[in-house]
Amino acid sequence: MRMKKLSFPMIADALFYAVCAGLLSLGFLRYFRVPLGASIALAVGFALATGCILLTVFYSKRKKKLFTKKEQEEREALMLHFALEKEERVRAALLEALLADGKEAHCREEGVEADGKLIVPLFTMQPLSADDVARLLKRHGNAPFTVACNALTPEAEKLLLSFGREAMRADEIYALFARTDTMPSPLICGEIPRKTAKQKLRRAFSKENARPFFVSGALLLLMSLFTLFPAYYLITGSILLFSSVLIRAFGYA
Repeated sequence: MRMKKLSFPMIADALFYAVCAGLLSLGFLRYFRVPLGASIALAVGFALATGCILLTVFYSKRKKKLFTKKEQEEREALMLHFALEKEERVRAALLEALLADGKEAHCREEGVEADGKLIVPLFTMQPLSADDVARLLKRHGNAPFTVACNALTPEAEKLLLSFGREAMRADEIYALFARTDTMPSPLICGEIPRKTAKQKLRRAFSKENARPFFVSGALLLLMSLFTLFPAYYLITGSILLFSSVLIRAFGYA
């Protein structure tokens, strides 16, 4: 496993769970009177094993994902652009990408022909319905075509397949533009709004969060009465309770 493919959230999550597993195992071992040295050694080994296993699981799940979060945002921005763009410009962008991908392509009035196959772009804000597909089938008759779209409803997909037609969906279209480096620029509404650090801070310390802070702090203080290591619960519970008072008094409305 190459570390450069491991993202910081994956490592942080695995480290957090490993530390928790190590602390829990240390508590259980000491409860059963296992010597301190052996308990620490076994707890560290258990924590390392847990961390390695979780890293492997997280990494395998990451590999199965088709796109990263950033790529998913770019895909959504591209689909929104095509849904708002003029039809002739959509055809021109699709033609450029297909030519860059090494296909023989040219524009037609109803779409783009690539390697002898007609691609009909039909990008909408909502998934294509069965009615949209029916209109395409009526317009093109027996002529084969592939519809390029954002998504299809299950009914539309079933109708399309029953007539032997194909579809290029958002994932395939984005992959085409990404690998050929032909993403339209600038994109219409291409800047997806992101929450700033200030907005996240305001949400975290809003007055409505005073109750969760209070409940968490109170529960931790109660747990300190029954745990083998009460110091952590006492300190953390006190901090949360004190934070709940501050948030209630000075938090954002």
